[in-house]
Amino acid sequence: MPEMTVDTAILAPWIVPVEPAGRVLEDHALLIRDGRIVDLVARARLDAYTVHERVELADHALIPGLVNAHGHAAMTLFRGLADDLPMMSWLMEHIWPAEGRWIDEAFVGDGTRLAVAEMLRGGTTCFNDMYFFPDAAAAVAAEAGMRAVVGLIMVDMPTAWARDADEYLSKGIALHDRLRDEPLVHTAFSPHAPYSVSDGPLERIRVLAEELDIPIHMHVHESPEELAHSLEHYGCRPLERLERLGLLTPRLMAVHMTHLEPDEIARVANCGASVVHCPESNLKLASGFCPVHALAGAGVNLALGTDGAASNNDLDMFAEMRTAALLAKGVARDPTALPAHAALRMATLGGAQALGLEDLTGSLAPGKAADVTAVHLGAVETQPVYSAVSQLVYAAGRHQVSDVWVAGRRVLKDRLLTTLDTRDAIVKATAWRDKIRAFDAQQPQSA
Repeated sequence: MPEMTVDTAILAPWIVPVEPAGRVLEDHALLIRDGRIVDLVARARLDAYTVHERVELADHALIPGLVNAHGHAAMTLFRGLADDLPMMSWLMEHIWPAEGRWIDEAFVGDGTRLAVAEMLRGGTTCFNDMYFFPDAAAAVAAEAGMRAVVGLIMVDMPTAWARDADEYLSKGIALHDRLRDEPLVHTAFSPHAPYSVSDGPLERIRVLAEELDIPIHMHVHESPEELAHSLEHYGCRPLERLERLGLLTPRLMAVHMTHLEPDEIARVANCGASVVHCPESNLKLASGFCPVHALAGAGVNLALGTDGAASNNDLDMFAEMRTAALLAKGVARDPTALPAHAALRMATLGGAQALGLEDLTGSLAPGKAADVTAVHLGAVETQPVYSAVSQLVYAAGRHQVSDVWVAGRRVLKDRLLTTLDTRDAIVKATAWRDKIRAFDAQQPQSA
């Protein structure tokens, strides 16, 4: 008699569940029923199950769907708009003015759709977003069948999304309430940064985050200018200010953290906050180096993010894993710093833990959602395979992602998206480019 009926069995030469750490299962099947992982079983045991759909993947590794723990999805439409500039001039002289001119609900919807298509094709099944019109981003994620945490954005300045702190918070809370029954889309408070959000709104966010039981997602210690601003206006470094305001808690996702003193690393470890490392964006903007090895040694949960496509310029989590692993070794001057398994954990379970979703996603474990990425390792570039995890981190590219499942739904099949029209996404992105370029051409040129 069959033990159980399952919807889907995915068979692959390697399955990397991420937990327990370092484990790799060879010649196993991952079993899915009702969108959840039922079990991971050896191929020889599969006859004990009734399987409705059997997916045979030769030369593939199955990994948890990647978790992009920090980004600004709609900024794909600003990809390449202002490159090779110092961070603060890039932000204040180019990006903020462009946002002031162009951001609306249609821009965010089209930009997020382009980003979601890119991320799904690269094996990312969950993204954490910080941007305006989060309702538009939430709608796109739900439409595409992608897991997302949308940021309830807060900045001191008025924008197209909200006029003041009261409106930012009221709109954010209303969106949180509307999404309560949406299984794939969650929320987090997203105050932009210590230099762009004052004490009053941050104190209100602390209280509301406790009441709603959601994370707080914020850029912290990203640049020397941020530190100087905090010392000038608040008499302390940003992390100390956040601690005084009661924000240094396990809810905090501190993004970037490229300028840290040893005592600050200890504070982050002691409070249980997570650090989201965005190595390629930090390198491109010359923001500094996150002390990943020291943070890991102190026991801090580490996640990976791409940041937005305006400062990266892609949403490629495979590239982030490889860069993070290599950069950590160089910064620590230790080739054992951030080994391949640890880099993969940052890109999966570490991100899920930062988002408060570790019971739902981030690893291939029975009971969790079937968020699964299949990576073809049979290509010339990833042969021979001595260690599947080493190949995934140091040799594979996102173009080798063949199939992706989110909550058991196959959203990428043989490199083709099943829930989104890529041609439409490209047409709309091109239309925005033409509109922005035509407007810029009409503006007076500075001497």
